[in-house]
Amino acid sequence: MSLHDDAVLVLKGYDAHGDQAELRRTYLDHLAAHPDGTWKSCRAGHLTASALVIDPERGQVLLTLHRKLGMWLQMGGHCEQDDTSLAGAALREATEESGMTGLSLLPGGPVTLDRHAIPAPCHWHLDVQYAALAPAGATWAISDESLDLRWFRYDEVAEVADASVMRLMERTRARL
Repeated sequence: MSLHDDAVLVLKGYDAHGDQAELRRTYLDHLAAHPDGTWKSCRAGHLTASALVIDPERGQVLLTLHRKLGMWLQMGGHCEQDDTSLAGAALREATEESGMTGLSLLPGGPVTLDRHAIPAPCHWHLDVQYAALAPAGATWAISDESLDLRWFRYDEVAEVADASVMRLMERTRARL
């Protein structure tokens, strides 16, 4: 199965309500119109995959200070040619950007969807957001894509992150 086919199946199975239902439709319409809609080369926009690394026992999330954007975000990025699933891409990105081994995705598929504008020549990132559980005692390492990496308590996230990260954290906590 191709990544494109996996993305269509994942999105069709995503339990969406309200604004999430509208985003799901936007994502599916995009994939129907763009066979290359999962790749960075798609100038009309493309799907990305991300994961919020969470340690529920300690009540904290691991965020990266994104090198290009200068914002505290969840781990994530572009799908690569070797990716065969959105879940696999999200887990790969979380592992690469956190330096953490032994991460596992929270069961149940994507936690939320987030569409955001990006500079030309592309126009949109259609992010499919998962949550990854940190194993006990896991250590992390800052990647080349990050200026910093840090654990934040749930009540600290609003002080450093934008509304999309807050929404992802809140929906992840509700799923736990």
